Amino acid sequence: MAMCEQGYLCEVCGKDVETLSQSDLYLRYVIGEVDPEVLHTTPERHLRCNPVLAQFIIHPDFAPMTVTGPFDRRTLDACFVSSRCEWVTRGFARLIELERSGGESDVTAYPLPEVLQRYQ
Repeated sequence: MAMCEQGYLCEVCGKDVETLSQSDLYLRYVIGEVDPEVLHTTPERHLRCNPVLAQFIIHPDFAPMTVTGPFDRRTLDACFVSSRCEWVTRGFARLIELERSGGESDVTAYPLPEVLQRYQ
């Protein structure tokens, strides 16, 4: 997504995604669901505007989300949910770490170590 005077706008609600820890795009990038080659062309969303992903974040800095319907984690396989919660929460914690440290200038260093290994 191209940067403009308004920053990165959420494709769902239209408001500015102000921080890394609010970013669905960067969370998906950090956990390897968005390829670095398309990071700059992929639409942005707030994490809360993507509850299907956000419901897997179990972290004190993120208020829990629930989803109703076929993608409700409470109706999914327990092993999948446990693994997904661990992975997505690690990604969210990485965003918090980057945010608190002022971020790195090299966005290619953002992903989790396992994701970086896949790119090498």
